[in-house]
Amino acid sequence: MAKDLFHEVVKVALQKEGWTITHDPYTLKALKRRFSIDLGAERVFAAQRGKETIAVEVKSFLNASPIYDFHLALGQYMNYLRVLRQNEPERTLFVAIPLDAYNSFFVEADVWQAVEDFAMSIIVFDDQKQEIIHWFTF
Repeated sequence: MAKDLFHEVVKVALQKEGWTITHDPYTLKALKRRFSIDLGAERVFAAQRGKETIAVEVKSFLNASPIYDFHLALGQYMNYLRVLRQNEPERTLFVAIPLDAYNSFFVEADVWQAVEDFAMSIIVFDDQKQEIIHWFTF
């Protein structure tokens, strides 16, 4: 499957925040099919002597219809989350979205309500600076 336009941007942004990329892509198997989430990463916490693991699906939101992009992202999120819960329940799934999409679409009350209703964890990234701007988990 082709990598999203912002795949490398998000990868760099995660690394800047101290994440180690462990999977590129992060592949799981369910329903006799392979699922490929864009990235898997971990960050070690020395004080806790543990680690936090995440999976990140990168989305560009560049189509003419942001609601179409949102439906695709939400559907993937729900399917990937189900598979992760079965195989690696300690790993947190995120959808990474560009700052422009967040500012123009995700700030709408109905859209954000859907994000909350479906407990969709989101990373907002700045594609120009290659940085993470916000982390949202529900």
